[in-house]
Amino acid sequence: MRRLQERGPVPALRARGPALAGAVAALVIAIDQLTKAWALRALEDGPVQVVWTLRLNLSFNSGAAFGLGKGLAPVLAPLGILLVLALLGFGRSAATTRPGAIALGLVLGGALGNLVDRLFGDHGGSVVDFIDLRWWPIFNIADAAISCGVVLLLVSGWRDAGRAGPAGDPDGLPTATPDGTGSRA
Repeated sequence: MRRLQERGPVPALRARGPALAGAVAALVIAIDQLTKAWALRALEDGPVQVVWTLRLNLSFNSGAAFGLGKGLAPVLAPLGILLVLALLGFGRSAATTRPGAIALGLVLGGALGNLVDRLFGDHGGSVVDFIDLRWWPIFNIADAAISCGVVLLLVSGWRDAGRAGPAGDPDGLPTATPDGTGSRA
């Protein structure tokens, strides 16, 4: 019985995967927007030292991730919409495992969190950033979620690929046949 369970995603998870991805994305958007609203109020007077090199420092990013492409805000909003649509299409295949669904939710939530800033924020298409390590570009919760989601997607994809058996069989175990003898996939 265990061999059958280890063969791949359970049908129930396949059905719940997109719901899990959506829940994670909604949570990321909520936390991202709440922390950005807090940063706009609390960091107006200047940076706050937290610990070691970590400080909270209000900044507005008109470029892409980590400040690359400064001034491209008018181009980044349409690209962000295309990215979200691509992620929604990709989600059907990524959300078939729990790590894949969580990773997709992190990336989708981060992309939407920053897109909300670009489209509806009061900052000329810029994104609010406030987490400053001083040895890394200033970022926000959405950026962190995107980075963590991409790493989780890569790690879970690599792990799943390493477990694949012959002809793509996820665990390389014999496939059950109608006569009960089994065969290799």
